[in-house]
Amino acid sequence: MPIRLDKFICENTELTRKQAKVRLHRGEVTVDGEVVKNSALKIAETADVCIDGESISLIGARYIMLYKPAEFICSNIDEVYPSVLNILIDDGVSKIDKLHTAGRLDADTTGLVLITDDGQWSHNITSPNKDCQKRYRVETEKVITDSMIEQLEQGVQLHNEDGLTKPATVEKIDDYELLLTISEGKYHQVKRMLAAVGNRVESLHREQIGQVELDQDLEIGEWRYLTDDEIACFK
Repeated sequence: MPIRLDKFICENTELTRKQAKVRLHRGEVTVDGEVVKNSALKIAETADVCIDGESISLIGARYIMLYKPAEFICSNIDEVYPSVLNILIDDGVSKIDKLHTAGRLDADTTGLVLITDDGQWSHNITSPNKDCQKRYRVETEKVITDSMIEQLEQGVQLHNEDGLTKPATVEKIDDYELLLTISEGKYHQVKRMLAAVGNRVESLHREQIGQVELDQDLEIGEWRYLTDDEIACFK
């Protein structure tokens, strides 16, 4: 689909719209080898656009896996805690304002966060209609009883919610640790589910979203781009 030349430059460089127009006016921009000064010119996304002889690479959609540390939030702005996007900024990732997290983790929760600028792709993860499963490693304050597991697997009543949660999958690791897989994304859901069965979450870590697992080679606070197969899981 054709795109305005100044918009193409802004979306694929660090230049603002005003800066792009200045470079165009100076005759520093070529399209397929020809100098172009008209910022409103519609060009193909495959056009060879150069500034001062250097070709602009098309950024395209980005899909990122991040190992979220504690005391960061899944937001586009800093609040009480800094946004996880600061980690990408520190590593030199451009056009941060175009990115967003596909779902959220609480500030004190660690683990897998997916980040993208593809709205439809993230919708396939977060939409309640998609039943995208997420697996959490949960450490609890009290001993995990068979009764608690049975309630979680059948669905529990959350405070101030209508109806039961969808049935969860539970794998008990030991008396104080379990793997909990849910397909919803209610506010503080895992913590509220454990509270509903008479227990309390001491630590929470997300290991998997859909078929995408947190890369074991990543250290906390590190990230990488998703593979084509991982991206395809949510197409």
